[in-house]
Amino acid sequence: MKGFADKPSYIIELLEGGVTLEDVIDGHICEQALVEKSAFVVGDLGALMRQHGCWQNVVPQLQPYYPVRCNSSPAVIEVLASLGLGFVCANKAEVNLVLEHGVPPENIILSGVCKQLAHIKHAAKNNIQHLVCENEAELSKISRLHPNAKLLLQLTTQAHAAETSMAFGFSLKSCRHLLEAAKELGVEVVGVTFHIPSSCQDLQEAYTHALSDARCVFDMGVDLGFNMNILDIGGGFTGSEFQLEQVESAIRPLLDAYFSPLSGVQVLAQPGSFYVASAFSLAVNVIGKKVVTRNWDGLAQGENNEGTEFLYYMNEGVYGPFSRKLLGKSIAAPSVHKHVLCADEAVYPSSLWGPSLDQLDHVVERCLLPELSVGDWLLFSNMGACGLEEFSSSQLSVYYTVSTSDWYEMQEAGVALDSAMKNFSMVQYSV
Repeated sequence: MKGFADKPSYIIELLEGGVTLEDVIDGHICEQALVEKSAFVVGDLGALMRQHGCWQNVVPQLQPYYPVRCNSSPAVIEVLASLGLGFVCANKAEVNLVLEHGVPPENIILSGVCKQLAHIKHAAKNNIQHLVCENEAELSKISRLHPNAKLLLQLTTQAHAAETSMAFGFSLKSCRHLLEAAKELGVEVVGVTFHIPSSCQDLQEAYTHALSDARCVFDMGVDLGFNMNILDIGGGFTGSEFQLEQVESAIRPLLDAYFSPLSGVQVLAQPGSFYVASAFSLAVNVIGKKVVTRNWDGLAQGENNEGTEFLYYMNEGVYGPFSRKLLGKSIAAPSVHKHVLCADEAVYPSSLWGPSLDQLDHVVERCLLPELSVGDWLLFSNMGACGLEEFSSSQLSVYYTVSTSDWYEMQEAGVALDSAMKNFSMVQYSV
């Protein structure tokens, strides 16, 4: 037993002697087979370290600020805080969470389109000065409740406007008026923030427009006497190193042209999914099965084409860890636990449903799977970005792991597990 806290909030299983994450999942599935077969989550904290290393290698010029709403697991916050990340909080609860983990107020940004008065007051009380502002009504609230705030003006982008029907941020045409209003109210403006969604197909064009607009806002702010020194290029990072390299290729020449290192401007970004998506996997149990006959067009080679479709019901659905499906986001097809698909094995059109028997509880609309039996387990990877609130609301068990190699690498990077991570207790995992 390797304990780093008298009363830890959570336990991390230390994987030694070649033990893998798959071994951990196998072990917990065996445990569940003896009880009620509840779904559970396994978190690989080493994945956070690996993603951090990737970020530093590809975009060292961007200072990462983690948006807490992406995944508010205390373990995630503790690791990322120990790695020196800043944090973007949308409300009072998120602010309290990161403050409890020792994050200094100067490394916290309070975001949110329409912030509650209590949240602005809470930021002022805790000396959190950096707030996002996108309109004159929000500016008026901040000037009354937090006159010492340093504002990042939320600039709308063409790419984000194309993705949503709701107004988000201010346009370049209206920015002069907002800057003048801030000057009149005596509130300091220090920079600009914008967002390019990960779904954007033309990153070069999107960042060209956004960064040139941001440069214009900076110039207007300087003309009015503001010390413009922070540029936040927002999120939109999927977790893929290839996509991160595409973003880097798009922004590097633009940053050199508009915000060179000699300008003294601090450039931030908000990688949420990038850090946490790959760190968590969800294991669910098949609790029901139905066979229907349909005529499918365009079946893939090797797919059984006799019109058979299987409907599988799982013990978790959209009213639990798959809630992002209700927001229009797709859920990737799972793998089947302990099943290696052979080249000549028949696969069938399958759909995956939650346990509620609700028509909305349709998790995966169509995928190809071998025929399953009730009691089989399905593994959904890349589940870290759905936020652990859904896991906790479903009362799912979350098992945290880290391999010895990742553990030592974290120590070499300056993460002192025995001091910075006071809520961790390490236990050796054995098979």
